[in-house]
Amino acid sequence: MSRSGNRRLVIAGTGSGAGKTTVTIGLMAALKQKGYTVQGFKCGPDYIDPTYHTAVTRRPSRNLDSFMLAHEAVKEIFVRGSQGADISVIEGVMGMYDGKEATSDKGSTAEISILTESPVLLVVNCQSMARSAAAIVKGFQLLNPAARIVGVIANKVGSEGHHKIVKAAIEQECGIPVVGYLKREGDVEIPERHLGLVPSVERGELNPLFDRLAEIIAQTVDLEQIWELAKAEPLHAEPVLFAKKAVPDRVTIAVAKDPAFHFYYPENLELLEAYGAKLHFFSPLAGECVPQEADGLYIGGGFPEEFAAELSQQTEVLASFRRAIGAGLPTLAECGGFMYLTEAIVTTEGKSYPMVGLIPGTVTMQKKLAALGYREVRGTKENFLLGTEEQAKGHEFHYSTLASSQEEELPYAYETKGLRGTKPEGFAQDNLVAGYTHLHFGSNPAVVERWITRCLEVAGRA
Repeated sequence: MSRSGNRRLVIAGTGSGAGKTTVTIGLMAALKQKGYTVQGFKCGPDYIDPTYHTAVTRRPSRNLDSFMLAHEAVKEIFVRGSQGADISVIEGVMGMYDGKEATSDKGSTAEISILTESPVLLVVNCQSMARSAAAIVKGFQLLNPAARIVGVIANKVGSEGHHKIVKAAIEQECGIPVVGYLKREGDVEIPERHLGLVPSVERGELNPLFDRLAEIIAQTVDLEQIWELAKAEPLHAEPVLFAKKAVPDRVTIAVAKDPAFHFYYPENLELLEAYGAKLHFFSPLAGECVPQEADGLYIGGGFPEEFAAELSQQTEVLASFRRAIGAGLPTLAECGGFMYLTEAIVTTEGKSYPMVGLIPGTVTMQKKLAALGYREVRGTKENFLLGTEEQAKGHEFHYSTLASSQEEELPYAYETKGLRGTKPEGFAQDNLVAGYTHLHFGSNPAVVERWITRCLEVAGRA
């Protein structure tokens, strides 16, 4: 049994656009400047906000997702991730109570706050209101009192005077403090977060923005009061995902990691290591071929379309993927990795760039989102990682579609169930499993075990 530290806080919003991310990043940066070790978490499956957290805190941010993972696994990820941190800051998703369905808190920020027994700081958009802000906060308090709101940050206030009115109303009617505010006409705004922005975050180009956010938070938010409100009893978690004793390196799995391919849940990589994989990171974008010593291959999501011209010019790298996967290297390719293995990527400008060519078809970028949402995934008979009676959970988020170049139906990898019903998805053949779905291995660790077993079989060491 392990347990987390004593300070943690959920930053929840009244809705999307309430200012959660601005407050979260500013608070993380301000606490870091005070010398504290800060650990970031994100509710839900999102890869982008954790990239910001990681850049600010210098510790890998982790997803807490109560739809994809069992409740005990969520608690375990939180406790493991919080080790060695002075305070854990959990950024919510959408509005505080928005999740998988309209009639429960499943998959919501509220549910994560209850599971992790974390106090909640509610960010309220107070634009064009005064006493009514108290009614909003009161409603959030009453909907599920088990989600413990301990304080409010008033966002988008017009002036200090406006803040005082809102503060007086909320504190009188709701019995919790308004710990600070952000002005409506602030001179700083986080750029709209999208996939193409991630490399600039990782290169440190947004560090001046993070510093400015820390400065703004420190000016109008009471950090000492927040530090006190973040006190909580230690959280206990029984290990479920990492209950087994880690085994020594049995296989080497090559992991494509660079600005084109870098969306990996930290737990996916850690579970591979726990089950006996030594991870060898390499960069296709930088001209690195599939490593000779690889017993398996993992090509994660990202946005190869942003780097399609450079990727298409790396002819030796493309050939190394064709050779390795063609020779039977057990491979999982997700979203961006799936796109990379097709015949070509066509950009929104209509330019076509040749890719690896193992999956018969062309990927075309769309101007609108092509798919978004949770997926309950069942395998197929071609899928060596997930059988027809096996289930896992994941998430889809992409702007492209695949058009097959052959008349007969492609052997697909998954049956995926989402809000719009069940559909075949991806491509599976021999030892290749590829698709748009990002799997969370924590939803079914048997996937990891099966992958390592197949690596050993192919290498002749089973």
